[in-house]
Amino acid sequence: MNLEEGMAIIEAIMFACAEPITVDKLSKASGIDTDTAAKLVSQLERRYNVQGSGIQIIRLENAFQITTRPEYAPYVKAALENSKQTPLSQAAMECLAVIAYNQPVTKGFVEQVRGIDSSSVVNTLAERGLVEEAGRLELPGRPIAYRTTDTFLRCFGLRSLKELPEMPTQEGQLSLDEMENDTQMTIEE
Repeated sequence: MNLEEGMAIIEAIMFACAEPITVDKLSKASGIDTDTAAKLVSQLERRYNVQGSGIQIIRLENAFQITTRPEYAPYVKAALENSKQTPLSQAAMECLAVIAYNQPVTKGFVEQVRGIDSSSVVNTLAERGLVEEAGRLELPGRPIAYRTTDTFLRCFGLRSLKELPEMPTQEGQLSLDEMENDTQMTIEE
């Protein structure tokens, strides 16, 4: 393994961790001995400083972390705020409703109710802090269950889940047969 490859491995691990990581963990994950891993971190740190990069390596006691430079914080903040202010898609609202009314539920349950793969939508809801992991179910594979968060309540102006609107009843709902008849009437007219 050459110097560039070693630095790339260390950089990839540090970036993916997104939190402080010790040299010992870097060494174990990369298969690079501890002394060399520490030297590679120092090399990366120098590279970022020389290139005038928007990222840096900070030292936290016996750990290291890749972060953005403080002078670019306003730009990073603006980008993150813009992504959080993006309205939820119809798919996200559907998933959120399924989770809110049936929690705790697995991604599989959400997919079964919606009839379509929903794992990326649930992940997006978790990233936005609207849902969170609620433990694992005692089923084969021990799937993760999800529930809504306080952020969900705050965003929807609720004090508790008891304030969720009532689920629609069968009355007032069109049946599948009525929908088919209604569609045929529209086509024939």
